Amino acid sequence: MNATYNNSISHRAATIDELKSDPEFAAAYLQAALQEMDEPDGYAAAMLALRDIAQARGGLATVASVAGIQRESLYRALSPKGNPTLKTLQAIFKAVGMRMTVEPRIAYA
Repeated sequence: MNATYNNSISHRAATIDELKSDPEFAAAYLQAALQEMDEPDGYAAAMLALRDIAQARGGLATVASVAGIQRESLYRALSPKGNPTLKTLQAIFKAVGMRMTVEPRIAYA
């Protein structure tokens, strides 16, 4: 049975399972969270979404090791009040198999 429909596990656990098995879903999940960063609580949600991706990609300890970051620093960076540097974000994205991209918010005249 697909974990998404199994009532005996939490929604978060089902999401982590889906993030593990579907890289396209993981990318869309993170992209949606990042696009909402300007909304109230959007920044916290984006950090938690990246944390979910890290959890799905082997756990925070594994991602921290691959990224060359102290585990405690990764926990702090991906907390709702985390404030990771661009260098840290780049290392995390690489460690979880993602790439950061940029697109215009508005069309230029």
